[in-house]
Amino acid sequence: MNLSPENHFKAVIAHAKEYGFVFQSSEIYDGLAAVYDYGQMGVLLKNNIKDYWWRSMVQWNDSIVGIDTAILMHPTTWKASGHVDAFNDPLIDNKDSKKRYRADVLVEEHAEKLRQKADKEVSKAAQRFGETFDEGLYRQTNPRVVEYLAKADALMTRFVTALEAGDLEGVRQVILDEGIVCPLSGTKNWTEVRQFNLMFGTKMGSVAEGATDLYLRPETAQGIFVNFLNVQKTGRMKIPFGIAQTGKAFRNEIVARQFIFRMREFEQMEMQYFVAPGTEMEWYESWKAARMKWHHSLGFSPSKYRFHDHDKLAHYANAATDIEFQFPFGFKELEGIHSRTDFDLKNHESHSGKKLQYFDPERNESYLPYVVETSVGLDRLFLAVFSTAYQEEELPDGSTRTVLNIPAALAPIKAAVFPLIKKEGLPEVARALFQRLKREHYVVYDEKDAIGKRYRRQDAIGTPVCITIDHDSLIDGCATLRYRDSMEQERLPLDAIPSRLRELVSFEGLLE
Repeated sequence: MNLSPENHFKAVIAHAKEYGFVFQSSEIYDGLAAVYDYGQMGVLLKNNIKDYWWRSMVQWNDSIVGIDTAILMHPTTWKASGHVDAFNDPLIDNKDSKKRYRADVLVEEHAEKLRQKADKEVSKAAQRFGETFDEGLYRQTNPRVVEYLAKADALMTRFVTALEAGDLEGVRQVILDEGIVCPLSGTKNWTEVRQFNLMFGTKMGSVAEGATDLYLRPETAQGIFVNFLNVQKTGRMKIPFGIAQTGKAFRNEIVARQFIFRMREFEQMEMQYFVAPGTEMEWYESWKAARMKWHHSLGFSPSKYRFHDHDKLAHYANAATDIEFQFPFGFKELEGIHSRTDFDLKNHESHSGKKLQYFDPERNESYLPYVVETSVGLDRLFLAVFSTAYQEEELPDGSTRTVLNIPAALAPIKAAVFPLIKKEGLPEVARALFQRLKREHYVVYDEKDAIGKRYRRQDAIGTPVCITIDHDSLIDGCATLRYRDSMEQERLPLDAIPSRLRELVSFEGLLE
């Protein structure tokens, strides 16, 4: 069934709650805005995604190691990193709806609509001209396409120029001149633009008078930078090498929306790759290719991914791009790849008074390494996998089924074991197989309801294979494997099932 993007996203959110993937935090107290809990199925999927990233990034990379740093850090850390002075969002309110928006998001979404109009023109032309269609030439020569793309580029150039100059009135004027309206009220009745710092403050100390002001970390990267020399020396690491970590970060997002896409408490998976100065752009391009290849390994259509170079570079970067993914609400950032220069190490060296330089025996000199960063939001990656996997399929008999086509290696439950009926010795054989499989995988046993209903329950949570013990199993020692995606069935000896399941759900299969 082809649902509209809006209805698809609503169905995804409802399904996530109904089947124990994601719940609103503190729901019995009417919830906490933009804060979510992962349920019994969600935590398994989330951990599998994290495990795949960790193995790919750390275990299978000889030059990368992992650490786990504290959420609370010395407050000077955030002064050195620039977060105290520069970690701000430009916010604007609509006077009629009383809703607050990020000015940059409003402008970027308006520019994206212009690009989508261009893409629509290209798509119509491709259908009209068929195999003879030259998309590149059409984008360069069609007046309407050229106009749409030029407007989008000019809009972003003007906006970025105003933002970088700190001209908040100029930022507001861009919104007014483009006729950008509030999505709720439909009006252009905007307030002035204000900057708002996104860090959560907290205190450490036994009494209020002597407490130290701290921040909940807004990113995990700084924990890596302040431990650069600790890791380098104790691990005897040689440039180039990387340090990776996963962990919680906190941002006081005023405009948090779109389910778990933008939250106040979220989890990052970051890797900082330390390289010799002058080689950073080579490594930047290398990591761009490597990370896109990793995302493609999940098995979703390559057309769902694209690079988007930053119009406005962060204060620490000399190059930056996003890997964007086509969510139900459009292309949005999934992972950031940045060339951070030596900004972080240089600032921490300056603020701490401690030398952070690396002695390079091949160059016979000491220097501050440059850094190439890859940073992906685990919650966003969860949403990308979950929303793309969710399908409502029409079957040949006219019925429908809801299925999560999650990559088998990431599926929360790897297999379900059923006895055909709850008697005549079938449950005993099924339970023996279940006990054998669960030593290695998350599997479930189910004997309630008709076999068809049991299949549908497992389809809805993304279980790749269901294994049924029937009366013939007592005679031939075999079971029937029914596969989620194709619904095809296969008969295998009981002793062959563990190796078959291992092959089906291995991470190595994704990389291949």
